[in-house]
Amino acid sequence: MRVIYPGSFDPVTNGHLDIIKRCSDKFDEVIIAVLSNINKKSVFTMEERIYLLKETTKDLPNIQIDFFSGLLTEYAKKKKCSNIIRGLRAVSDFEFEMQLALVNRKTYNELETFFMVASSQVSFLSSTIVKEIAFYNGDISCFVPRVVENALKEKFKGGIK
Repeated sequence: MRVIYPGSFDPVTNGHLDIIKRCSDKFDEVIIAVLSNINKKSVFTMEERIYLLKETTKDLPNIQIDFFSGLLTEYAKKKKCSNIIRGLRAVSDFEFEMQLALVNRKTYNELETFFMVASSQVSFLSSTIVKEIAFYNGDISCFVPRVVENALKEKFKGGIK
């Protein structure tokens, strides 16, 4: 069975990787679909986000990295994949994710959304928090892989003076 794990991954965190690795164990193929969202100002370019995902998942043979813009349902139809995975960090995530799942199902009837609860070690993590800590030269080594840590340091070189 194939599944799509969509997100902005700006940048990929250990929380994302927790979901990716667990999906890799449960599904035959995992398509990590990086969203180009015009409503979000990204720190990393699409190419950089794809590179970081490829670097951090290179030991997982059933992972495919791709990108899309527009509606997830249209992307899923194009990929002939009727399964998506969404990670949940807290109960507060569930209400929004459930609304999305119902809307997606309405526009693509065969689409199933699977929810995966983040491991307790990373359930508090978000890319936004990681970027803010990195911007202020804080230690993010326990939140992201080394390649992502280095990329963030380079982006925020010098930080706040």
